[in-house]
Amino acid sequence: MELESMLAYLRNKTILITGATGFLAMVFVEKILRVQPDVKRLYLLLRTTDAESAAYRMKNEILGKELFKVLRETRGEDFDSFISQKVVALPGDVSFENLGVKDVILMENMCTEIQIIVSSAANTKFDERYDISLSINTFGVLHMLGFANKCLKLEMLLHISTAYVCGEDVGLILEDSTSMNKRVKEMPRSDFEVVEKNLVNEKLNELRTQDASEEVITNTMKDLGIERAKLHGWPNTYVFTKAMGEVLLSHHSKNNLPFVIVRPPIVSSTYSEPFPGWVQGYRTVDSVIAGYCKGKLTCLLLDPMTVCDMIPVDMVVNSMIAAIVVNANKSSNIIYHVGSSLRNPIKFNDIRSFVMKYFTKYPWINKDEKPVVARKIRIFKSMATFHMYMKIRYSLPLKGLKLVNKVSGQCFQDIYVKYNQKLRLVMRMVELYRPYMLFKGIFDDTNTEKLRKITREGYIEVQDFNFDPTCIDWEDYIMNTHIPGFLKHVLIN
Repeated sequence: MELESMLAYLRNKTILITGATGFLAMVFVEKILRVQPDVKRLYLLLRTTDAESAAYRMKNEILGKELFKVLRETRGEDFDSFISQKVVALPGDVSFENLGVKDVILMENMCTEIQIIVSSAANTKFDERYDISLSINTFGVLHMLGFANKCLKLEMLLHISTAYVCGEDVGLILEDSTSMNKRVKEMPRSDFEVVEKNLVNEKLNELRTQDASEEVITNTMKDLGIERAKLHGWPNTYVFTKAMGEVLLSHHSKNNLPFVIVRPPIVSSTYSEPFPGWVQGYRTVDSVIAGYCKGKLTCLLLDPMTVCDMIPVDMVVNSMIAAIVVNANKSSNIIYHVGSSLRNPIKFNDIRSFVMKYFTKYPWINKDEKPVVARKIRIFKSMATFHMYMKIRYSLPLKGLKLVNKVSGQCFQDIYVKYNQKLRLVMRMVELYRPYMLFKGIFDDTNTEKLRKITREGYIEVQDFNFDPTCIDWEDYIMNTHIPGFLKHVLIN
């Protein structure tokens, strides 16, 4: 049997990518342009109001990144010309109908050209304002779907979700909506959109009537998001609104619409492409790395034996391309877990060991040009013990201050308020990360393994689109790729 070609499928294709400034989408854009220069056009939807602003964002927030250095070197002086022919910076916003695209002629052209949509727009803050998170992660999916139904030549809609839409389920978590179905059935799904929209609008109107400050409005809407998420069984606003986005996609998509959902867990730095170690911003584990290397992290809520499901970003991108090619023009609605917890698990205890080993050998140099000594972190395996430790830690300085501070009661009061505010902030952050530091689930990847098998047996470029986590040597990757890459591209810059 003659093998097929992924690159041949991508030739002359027109692709719309939402959330193009995001970590995952950016790596996807770079990969397509680098491996298939004969792609017809990439439309990058950027949250701006006009073409000039969109072009500025594309130049500075996407193409200006070091991620594109290999492509720049390959194209040489032809780079700018190549980009102008292949890439369109598209002003818009998934929060609005027609994706916020105002140019009617441009919209018509897109609807007749676009064959592939990569739906990657998302707000990933765990405690974002509920109105913002809902408008992007949930209703943004509906707007994207409405646009997709207008595309006359659409061959595939790929939606990026997150493996953690399962909430805090334990055990083997299947590549379907089983983990969500029970909670969704208990919700008023038939009018979910109306209920949540009305709830948000009522709360905003109430706050504005009270002439609330922007700070009060922001904090209130953040609290509302967490409240609604926990009410329905999810730990935070992000995973709740992403889960509801999946629900709306499944229930509102037409039978003949080919779509797949890719659910990565924690996405880490590049494994090999376009070069090892590139990363943008703080991923979940990186906050711990940053705090530890600077000597600011002394304790941590963590079950050392919990499996940390992480996967390099370039492997996720390779799986996305494979999923598009294999499922194009098929009436499918397959879900893929693209992670490592089932086939090549790594425990938090191993990560902790590798991080400590790295910074013992290569200590962080502080502002005084002195090395920060790598020390063991105190681990708490439950929220109760961590909370007790924090209360003791913050109360002891106050007791000492109270004994010596007999002159100025106001001074003590100010310090007391400051300490309590800091304690509440720390506990809020710990509560947001708690579900992932104590997570007890393993993500099944049966569908993803089938996809790997199809690409191995049916396509000639299998080595160029690797997304097999079993090839990862975690100690080598974390010590020699991820930590150095994070320090270079995020922490030092």
